[in-house]
Amino acid sequence: MSTPDDGTETRPRWVFGYGSLMWNPGFATPETRAARLQGWHRAFCIYSEHYRGTPQQPGLILGLLPGGACRGLAHRLPDEDYDTVRRYLIHREIDNDGVYRETVRPIHLDDGRAVPSLVYLADRQHRQFAGKLPLETAVGLVRHGRGATGSNLDYVENTVRHLVELGLRDRALEELARRAATP
Repeated sequence: MSTPDDGTETRPRWVFGYGSLMWNPGFATPETRAARLQGWHRAFCIYSEHYRGTPQQPGLILGLLPGGACRGLAHRLPDEDYDTVRRYLIHREIDNDGVYRETVRPIHLDDGRAVPSLVYLADRQHRQFAGKLPLETAVGLVRHGRGATGSNLDYVENTVRHLVELGLRDRALEELARRAATP
């Protein structure tokens, strides 16, 4: 089990989802709440060479970058299967590409609680870090990306759909989805 990079030795009870972890956490969670992470924002800034693309035809996936705030979902980790779920999250978010760094940050739940949470941040030094790309470049990557878990366009559209279900609008993501879906 890895130790979060912020030096804490805590056993965080929550994981913050801002992309596919919102709509596909991959584990049974005893509680899910709308949540906000302050100081970070959602961005399509990572080349996907596994889940939503290949090394030859990368896709584009979300990461968290400094600045602003990000609203998403927080999933409480189960007590009984805690270690199994942590291993799963490390495998899912870190082991395949190593493009995310695990850290613990405070998040604000919709019921007013502030809780420490696992958060997966984009590693800006990683070779798959794309940064902010021009819209046309992002559209091409999303339109043609397909990896182990399906098409890149499905990933973008699922993210937009779940944000809308939460009552959130992300016009940049909506525009990317619209443009990528139109040949």
